[in-house]
Amino acid sequence: MSFAPVFGPGSRALILGSWPSPKSWEAGFYYGHPQNRFWPLLAGLTGEPVPAREDIEAKRRLILRHGLALWDVLAGCTIEGASDASIRDAVPEDIGYLLTRAPIEAVFCNGAAAHRLYQRYMQPVSGIAAVRLPSTSPANAAWQMDRMRASWGPALAPYLGQCAGK
Repeated sequence: MSFAPVFGPGSRALILGSWPSPKSWEAGFYYGHPQNRFWPLLAGLTGEPVPAREDIEAKRRLILRHGLALWDVLAGCTIEGASDASIRDAVPEDIGYLLTRAPIEAVFCNGAAAHRLYQRYMQPVSGIAAVRLPSTSPANAAWQMDRMRASWGPALAPYLGQCAGK
């Protein structure tokens, strides 16, 4: 099993990864590798401080405060280390479960593997076409933070302001 989804009644945009890395498992939450740019990127896009690596509740609050949801495409798989290219025996999460509990309007995939897996396993159920965003993984060194912000920012902007209380 992967991590539980993070969502609430104001979650309109879903961000999907493929499967947690070994560092994320060690940290006990999504994007736990110290060099992964997900949390600094999201903090910068929302104007929030970057949550401490070990502060899972602050990360959950950041997601929920801005009308987002966070999950992985896969509930299980066979994988070598953190290499998405090595994923085999993929078992998808039940996207229908989330869609009946949150008003998701848009899906964003963190990287090519998440996008490919979403299209194969989840899009036929959700009916929502996903936007593929550049991976925040440290393995995606070709994308510097400014370039990543320029890609993620406009994609997420329409959804970041829709959360109640924002």
